[in-house]
Amino acid sequence: MTAGQIAGLIAAIAFLLLVIFIGMFLLKISRTISEVNSSIRSMTSNIDVIAKQTDKIMATSNTLVKDVDEKLNIVTPVFQAAADLGESVSDLNEATHHLTDKVKNTGKKGAAAGVAGTVGKTAWKMFSKHRHSKKK
Repeated sequence: MTAGQIAGLIAAIAFLLLVIFIGMFLLKISRTISEVNSSIRSMTSNIDVIAKQTDKIMATSNTLVKDVDEKLNIVTPVFQAAADLGESVSDLNEATHHLTDKVKNTGKKGAAAGVAGTVGKTAWKMFSKHRHSKKK
């Protein structure tokens, strides 16, 4: 065998090893891609299930929100009536305070008038006695 034949044989063996390693690499990539495709199919089916469940949850939520809204519309007049009652009680309380103040002021004036009346009665009695004593 000549040197050229040995170099050709070495090149052929190197090329054969390169082809074998490339084949093994492509086989591993093929398996990996198969697993990725399997994972994607699994995720797609899981996402479909989640999407269906989400649709059911949204429908239930919409029903609940509509129900709460209807009940809130029923209860709103009660709160309005309570607010009106609170305002009426506040007005009544204010009127009571004004009446109490008037009664206090009237009581003071009445007491002053009572004192003046007593002084007047006493003065009249004294005047009457004085007049009777002069006539006699």
